[in-house]
Amino acid sequence: MRMVIDCGRLVLDDRIEREKRVLIEDGKIRAIATHIEAPADATVIDAREHLVLPGFIDIHVHGAMGADAMDARPEALHAMARFFAAHGVTGFVPTTMTAPRDQVAAAVENVRRAMAHAHAGAHPAESPVAAHILGVHIEGPYINPRQRGAQPAEFMRPADPGEYCPWFESGAVKLVTVAPEVDGVMRLIEDTRQFGIAVALGHTDATYAQAQAAFAAGANQATHTFNAMRGLHHREPGALGAVLANDAVYAQLICDNVHVHPAAMAVLYKCKGADRLAVITDAMEATGLGDGDFTLGAQRVAVCQGVARLTDGALAGSTLTMDAAFRNIIAATGCTLAEASRMCSHTPACAIGVGDRKGKIAPGYDADLVILDQDLRVVRTIVGGR
Repeated sequence: MRMVIDCGRLVLDDRIEREKRVLIEDGKIRAIATHIEAPADATVIDAREHLVLPGFIDIHVHGAMGADAMDARPEALHAMARFFAAHGVTGFVPTTMTAPRDQVAAAVENVRRAMAHAHAGAHPAESPVAAHILGVHIEGPYINPRQRGAQPAEFMRPADPGEYCPWFESGAVKLVTVAPEVDGVMRLIEDTRQFGIAVALGHTDATYAQAQAAFAAGANQATHTFNAMRGLHHREPGALGAVLANDAVYAQLICDNVHVHPAAMAVLYKCKGADRLAVITDAMEATGLGDGDFTLGAQRVAVCQGVARLTDGALAGSTLTMDAAFRNIIAATGCTLAEASRMCSHTPACAIGVGDRKGKIAPGYDADLVILDQDLRVVRTIVGGR
């Protein structure tokens, strides 16, 4: 399948080009130029009045449209993937909850099967376009109940190689969130190296020294920075201080203006820059459904005016979409469109090790793009050239 996109404004890695054409063949970006002759069999998309940029990548998202990664059903992942594509997402990492061993294992296996099915080419031309599943993000159970957030404390436990190694060996795990002060976690960080799995620190009460030791051992990012971690104090900088001080560390950020004040978003942007700040949604099953009663990890969640909370008042994920997050990060920081694009696409891709093929509009990269109107609303999403 071949496609040519006529671009009004084309967002590349560090700049915006005008009046370019993008040639797509066999799911890949083949060329970018001012003059490209459209092959006779190519679909031509007129985006001359629009903004064309890399598709969004969400590396921390639990669910949407009544579906959750912990449902461990193919239908749940399909529903999520279609909904996310409608909001400009071309790749996502379904995220688990702290839960009993068999439930996490079932969620991992469900993602593994979905990825294998996709790799087998199961995409009939008439099927709805859906975001690609890039792997699974295991959030918990090796985290600290003192920073539980919306994670159920009764299932938190020390890291056990007998439990996590089969998950890692499945080949489906792309990212794991852990608290380095929990027993066995430092060994887990070492073990992830042989599997190419990224490690995030989150739901952690780690000191500055403990967090820096985890980064030195191989952890490369922070889960929903600011939230559910020991904060910055001038005599004990804590996990947050370690994230801000370490230039190599990626910082995930929920850009819903609820989890983090816009001024704090701007501080993080100033500290990390567009190449180390990864915008996420942390969205849960209520996303796309409005207010009402829902669940997260078998816990009751009430959504009121778009804000999800447990019965004790704790925030329970978000109802954010990546297109809204894109607009929010621009409003909060004053960053350029190219910088916002990186924070929503290439930086998260790099944080999980797929930045060599995802998150850029460049020859050889996967043909994953989103087209926005002048108000930065999604007009069209292209996933793998479809």
